[in-house]
Amino acid sequence: MAFKIGIIGTGYVGIVSGTTFAETGNDVICVDIDEAKIEKMRAGKSPIYEPGLERLMIHNITEKRLTFTSDLKHAVMNSQIIFLCLPTPPDADGSADLKYVLQVSNDIANIIKEENITDKKIIVDKSTVPVGTSQKVDSIFTSILGENNNVFVCSNPEFLREGYAVEDAMKPERVVIGTSSKWVGEIMKDLYKPFLRSGNPIYIMDEKSAEVTKYAANSFLATKISFMNDLAFYCENVGADIDSVRLGIGSDSRIGKRFLFAGLGYGGSCFPKDVQALNFSSQQEEADLLIVQATENINKRQTERFIHKIMNKYDNNVKDKTIAIWGLAFKPNTDDVRDAPAFKVIDKLLAEGAKIKVFDQEAIENTKAKYGNSLIYSNDMYDCIEDCDALVICTEWSIFRTPNFDKMKKNIKDNVIFDGRNLYELEDIEELGFEYHSIGRRVVNAK
Repeated sequence: MAFKIGIIGTGYVGIVSGTTFAETGNDVICVDIDEAKIEKMRAGKSPIYEPGLERLMIHNITEKRLTFTSDLKHAVMNSQIIFLCLPTPPDADGSADLKYVLQVSNDIANIIKEENITDKKIIVDKSTVPVGTSQKVDSIFTSILGENNNVFVCSNPEFLREGYAVEDAMKPERVVIGTSSKWVGEIMKDLYKPFLRSGNPIYIMDEKSAEVTKYAANSFLATKISFMNDLAFYCENVGADIDSVRLGIGSDSRIGKRFLFAGLGYGGSCFPKDVQALNFSSQQEEADLLIVQATENINKRQTERFIHKIMNKYDNNVKDKTIAIWGLAFKPNTDDVRDAPAFKVIDKLLAEGAKIKVFDQEAIENTKAKYGNSLIYSNDMYDCIEDCDALVICTEWSIFRTPNFDKMKKNIKDNVIFDGRNLYELEDIEELGFEYHSIGRRVVNAK
């Protein structure tokens, strides 16, 4: 059966979730407070870069299954299931800031009360929230509507990979539902049934376990990355090759091949804040997660190690050097620059007096919003390296994997490449005559 769904918040999670729910036949109302953003989405323009998303948006807008509004009351009155897809940014101490989730819950409760709505409503925490949030949201509805209200709160954490979010939403590896209500569990099963036709599981568990599941998943993946990055530093010191080590351990089915690539460290909207939030929560409960603490510390140090390679090459003096940077987004196939390692590199080089030229397929506008005229922005990867002293690679966009090395040699004055993503084989780059600094591997000196 088709459901009437409200999506509160049209950030990354909200717009992808709303669009894909509409694609399976549901009537979806997306709510945002930004009127300009609403008008843009009504025209079929996605607020984020995500492959395949705009096509689905246009299709479902045309079919009148997907609508956009700034009127929260309209969405509440016309939805059976209301998803809270709101930001939970980290506070200074690393804890997740729940003010948006709690405020909107309060607003919804007051609308239900003022409009005397008696139909059952399911409020779904889709945002990544710390353990106990469902309980806090439920208490808001109880305090405003009384004990015997018709509002049911559940947790349904998202597991979307930026760059593959539409695919992940349409064909999820698993769906996690946290609820103590059998009725809510059955409704959520029906909602997700079209997405699980291949037999992937849906897990019904208590609310707290569902909330912990999301933090645990992201923190575990972040731990794999930090372990490989720490190991890469060890490999550099003993003369081993981290890529060979990766192949050696990744073939073990108990370990797996994914998230074993050494690099500049993780970034984006999920791993940094989720690791911080789980770390904070564990300390609050006096149940310190020491591995999670180490994961966060290693990630911070990894970018510093890479920057040290650049500074060391120029005897800690990059003043008046022109450095080209390929890649600004925290990963390819997205325009997301939140906690992007490239920005940490840029900040240090700018502070040391370097001139910075940058290129990225999708993240230029988001970068301009932060740096303004402090950088030189290029529309072409080869224009970016023209008359530069060195090239720094921060994001593994596919176009960077097979570049025109002849053009690179003509434009990079010192033929120096600092590769934060290990894109090139050492033997190949050595034959081409570049000086090449990568992660966890030997330095290749120019011929």
